[in-house]
Amino acid sequence: MAEIPRLKGLDHTLPLMREGYPYLMNRCRQLKSEIFRFRFFGQSAICLHGEEGAALFYDESKFIRKGVTPRRLKETLLGKGGIHGLDDEAHRHRKAAFMSLMTPEHIQWLVVLMSAQWKAYCLKWTTAGQVNLFQEVQEILCRAICTWSGVPLEKQEVKQRTQDFAAMIEAFGGVGLRNVRGRAARKRTEKWLAKLITDIRAEKFKVNEDTAAYTMAWHRDLKGELLDLEVAVAELINVLRPTVAIAYYVVFIALALHQHPEYRKRLQAQEDKLTEFFSQEVRRYYPFAPFMGARTRQDFTWKEYRFPMGQLVLLDIYGTNHDAMLWPQPESFWPERYHHWPGSPFDFIPQGGGDHFNGHRCPGEWITIEAMKLGLNVLVNGITYEVPPQDLSFSLARMPTYPKSGFIIQNVKLWE
Repeated sequence: MAEIPRLKGLDHTLPLMREGYPYLMNRCRQLKSEIFRFRFFGQSAICLHGEEGAALFYDESKFIRKGVTPRRLKETLLGKGGIHGLDDEAHRHRKAAFMSLMTPEHIQWLVVLMSAQWKAYCLKWTTAGQVNLFQEVQEILCRAICTWSGVPLEKQEVKQRTQDFAAMIEAFGGVGLRNVRGRAARKRTEKWLAKLITDIRAEKFKVNEDTAAYTMAWHRDLKGELLDLEVAVAELINVLRPTVAIAYYVVFIALALHQHPEYRKRLQAQEDKLTEFFSQEVRRYYPFAPFMGARTRQDFTWKEYRFPMGQLVLLDIYGTNHDAMLWPQPESFWPERYHHWPGSPFDFIPQGGGDHFNGHRCPGEWITIEAMKLGLNVLVNGITYEVPPQDLSFSLARMPTYPKSGFIIQNVKLWE
C-alpha cells in the first residue's frame, strides 16, 4: 500500500484562499504527484488532479455528494435540499427534471430570447457613453432566463433581481461582507420565488408546462410527493442563478478578444468552428470553478492508495484544465487546440466531468456554450466599440474572479 503524499502544516485553508485557483495545481507540482493529502477547513482532505483523478472522482460507485456542501454555501449559493447533495436514484430522478429542459429545442428558444435582449441592450449602449459590460450582460442573461423559465420579471425589478443573483455567486469564495450580501440576496430571492411556486401550485398563476418554473413546482420525488417548497425554490434558483453566472465567461470573451485581436477578423470571416473553439478555450483558459468536492462511499484502493469511507476529496478543476500533460502550452490562449482534442469527458472539466444525464456534470453546460457563442458573435459581428484605459487585470486569489473594471466599453455602434 502506497502512502499518499502529505502537505506539511496544521491547516491549509488560509493558504488556499490567499493563493486561489492555482493552489492545488501548484502543490501537485511541488509534490510531483497528482494526489496529495492536506487539511481543509479543519478536516482531512485528499486532492485529485488530472484526467485519471477526474475519472475516479466521477465514479458514482465510489463517491457520494451528501453532506459535502458547507453550510455557508447552502445559505448563499446552492440552497438546501437541492440536486447538488443527492446521490444514486434520487439524484438521477432529480437530474432528469433538469435535463428535460436541456433539449435542443429548449436551448434554441433560450438563445432566441438572449439574442433579443442583446439587441435591445446594444441599441441602448449606442447612447450610453461608457458601459460596464459585466453588469450589463448579467442583466441580459437575467431577463432572458427568467422569461425562458416562466418567471415573471417586472421592468423595475430587473436590477435588484440581477444584483441578488450576482451576490449569491459572489458569496461562493467570499467572507465578511460578500457572504452577508449573499445570504441576504438568497433570502429575498427565496421569498420571491416561493410565492411564485405557491401560486403555480394553487393555479393562481398559469405557466407553460415546458418551463423550469412549472417543472420544479410540479416535480415529484421517488415517493410520488411534491418537492418541499424550500427544495422546489432551490432547484428553480439552480436554473436561474447559474445562467446569470455565464456573464463571467462573456466578460472573459471580451478580454480575450482585446488581448488577442488577431482572432477578430478570422471570427468575422466565420472560419470553420472557430467560434466554438474560441468559446471553449475561454472556458479552459480563464478561471471559473476552482474545485469540486465529494466524499468516499466506502473504503477502496486506487493506484495502491487507500481511501477510507467518508473521506473528503476535492477535484482540482482549474489545475486539470491547465495541466501540461493534457494541454500543450496550457498557459497560452490557443483556440486551435480543439482541432486535435479527442473530446474526453474527464480532461476538459470547467463545469465538471463525466456524463450529463446520470452523473454530476453541470446540466446547464450546453446552455453556457451556446450563450457564450452568442455573446462572442455580438461582440465581433453585432457592434463596434472602443476599450478605454482601465484595470483589466483579474486576481487568481479571488473566487470567482473577473476583470477589476468589469470591462468598460464606449462609443458603441451597431455593426453596419
